[in-house]
Amino acid sequence: MAEDYARIARSLDGCRVDAVSIQYDPSIWGGADGEYVLDFVRALRLPAVTTFHSIARRPTPGQRRVIAELAGASAANVVLSQHAAGLLGRSYGLDPAQIDVIPHGVPDLPVVEPAKAKAGLSLSEAPLLLSFGLLGAGKGYELAIAAMPAIVAAVPTARYVILGPTHQDLLRSEGETYRRSLQDQIRKLGMGGHVELVDRFVGRTELGRWLQAADIVVTPYPNLDKTVSGTLSHAMGAGKAIVSTPFPYASELLAGGRGVLAKPDAAALAAALIALLGDDGKRTAIGGRAHAYSRDMLWPGVGAQYQAVFERATKMQQVAIRRPRLESARA
Repeated sequence: MAEDYARIARSLDGCRVDAVSIQYDPSIWGGADGEYVLDFVRALRLPAVTTFHSIARRPTPGQRRVIAELAGASAANVVLSQHAAGLLGRSYGLDPAQIDVIPHGVPDLPVVEPAKAKAGLSLSEAPLLLSFGLLGAGKGYELAIAAMPAIVAAVPTARYVILGPTHQDLLRSEGETYRRSLQDQIRKLGMGGHVELVDRFVGRTELGRWLQAADIVVTPYPNLDKTVSGTLSHAMGAGKAIVSTPFPYASELLAGGRGVLAKPDAAALAAALIALLGDDGKRTAIGGRAHAYSRDMLWPGVGAQYQAVFERATKMQQVAIRRPRLESARA
């Protein structure tokens, strides 16, 4: 309920807490455009560091109001890409000096030959395309599945795996309707022997093995306003060749030959994947550049950057508390 947000914020006063980390995405906070986060931050007496995960490129007045007020009430604001930082300035009026860019964290995975990793998962040596994450509409899986007949025509042994359970919110609202629609699409295209939906959650270790086994990771998001992708970040951390639609986060991170961008349609996606599947050297080179770039995204370094931001936010709060006391003493 709406009143719970302020109650929880006030309850932090009695805890041994120096600062609060707010992870903002409108889909995980209640109210229109996640506006209940404002009830939380207004009642908060501790400094807040807000990380913005989802930022609309063309915001509605409501979206602009929520993000601008939240940013103004926060001691520090963090985004995960330079594009997102520019967007907060251009479309939401934030001062660039108020924004810290800290990359999406990734685990430190060694680069492994896919053939070796496939053996560990009892997979054949067939070329493996991989997408992973919570299953839900808006991730473009339909596009990638629609591309498979052309891919199989060029590379008959190619296989595409979509790894992950259905998103809990989707399960609550419509059950497995979306998963069944993908299964129907696979069957109608005659791709049952080439496309597999692996319906289960995998932990960090097993996910790492799947990434290492993949020849190419696919992020076929049709929403070109998407500002971040943990899937893409993790794939870079594993040194994978990535084919992605050109949403801003992908365009930024995969620049400089660190990946391949394709228009969000089945034909363009198929052409990009066929070309990479036929060029082992190019896949290796792209994956190597992605892996090198991702060294600044490893969790220890990301954690150190956040620690510095939290320390700065806490000091700002202490100065703000001391200043009124000093002014009162002078009076």
